[in-house]
Amino acid sequence: MYLKRVFDISASIFGLIFFSPIFLIIGGLVKILMPGPVFFIQNRVGKDAKLFPMMKFRTMTIKHSGSSISIRGESRITPIGSILRKYKLDELPELWNVLTGDMSFVGPRPDVPGYADRLSGDDRLVLTFRPGITGPASLKYSNEEELLALQPDPIKYNDEVLFPDKVRINLNYIQNWSFRLDLKIIIHTLLGKKLDEEWLN
Repeated sequence: MYLKRVFDISASIFGLIFFSPIFLIIGGLVKILMPGPVFFIQNRVGKDAKLFPMMKFRTMTIKHSGSSISIRGESRITPIGSILRKYKLDELPELWNVLTGDMSFVGPRPDVPGYADRLSGDDRLVLTFRPGITGPASLKYSNEEELLALQPDPIKYNDEVLFPDKVRINLNYIQNWSFRLDLKIIIHTLLGKKLDEEWLN
């Protein structure tokens, strides 16, 4: 775990410096095309069930009523927001969360309190790891928003199918964790490749 944290600190510092021009460009576009705050900051559940403010570039309108799950094509997602989400550019500010120790590059995606509260028994082992920018469940469901858009009841499908499966995958990741596995997940993420159950091998 020491090596994991050293990598997180080193890579996040490099990423923040390397992507700083992109931060400025995206920030400027969001400010011009989406009047209001540049960043979307939301409390998420982190390691040991502690809340932390997760940062993203804002991709939605300021005033909207919607659930905590996102579906592709929603009216609350702005045109530029749709592009940022498609290429995961909205998640670049999470590099700061990695640097501060609230997140890691690889781990279970951090849930909002309502979903994390559903974890019980061994499932709460998911909360013993720092949440990640990417992870095995994120790779399997990289098309999550499109998948939800196909469902007659997206919230029910998320609650009864996606969420339990993500918990199962994340538990397998934690039980089989290695730094080599983290690197494998990062490479697959950068290449835009999906990772099925064979990722444990």
